Amino acid sequence: MARHLDGTGYVTVPDSGRGPGVLVLHAWWGLTPFFKHVCDRLAEAGFVALAPDLYGGRTTDDPEQAQAILADADMNAALGLVRASLGALRNMPATPDAPVGTLGFSMGASWALYLASRMPDFVAATAVFYGSQSVDMAPATSAFLGHFAEKDSFVDDDELVLLEADLRLLEKDVTFHRYPGTEHWFFESDRAAYDPAAAELAWERTLAFFHERLDPFMAPG
Repeated sequence: MARHLDGTGYVTVPDSGRGPGVLVLHAWWGLTPFFKHVCDRLAEAGFVALAPDLYGGRTTDDPEQAQAILADADMNAALGLVRASLGALRNMPATPDAPVGTLGFSMGASWALYLASRMPDFVAATAVFYGSQSVDMAPATSAFLGHFAEKDSFVDDDELVLLEADLRLLEKDVTFHRYPGTEHWFFESDRAAYDPAAAELAWERTLAFFHERLDPFMAPG
């Protein structure tokens, strides 16, 4: 597995040298080692993973600091980087000339849903952890997989119900899971809310989802 880190993100490529692309969008903590490890795990499963650094190198483990960094972030610059990263991933020699997947966490989940709506030709599979978005999803052609906590003070339940209902009304391919006894950040092993059993189940579902939706884009050879 090959890894590459530069000033704008982290990239991993499977040992085969090629694979379907997955864009990893980090939570408000920044591009921490955990999210780089998510890229590594995706590469081990056969995907080319790219995680853009939306905070320009800044990271934190403190929620108040994370909120402050997010509030201070240049959203136009972040939007430009997210869109450019999606295009770069699709155009990499290691990925097929085809739509990719997105995997977003909390803040990153919002970005992933945004991309599905605003760049529909580029996104075939959207997987999100504990995050939502109110943008019009009608243009999206992606399939959707969502992982949500039972108790979540960061995600408005009414907004989540509305998102799922909207996707279904629009006849999108959507599967949302709620994990009993979990809280926001349950997937992240470096957080107090980490739930190993729920995290493992969510990961298995995510890999199966990406393989089902993205593997068909890989031509033989």
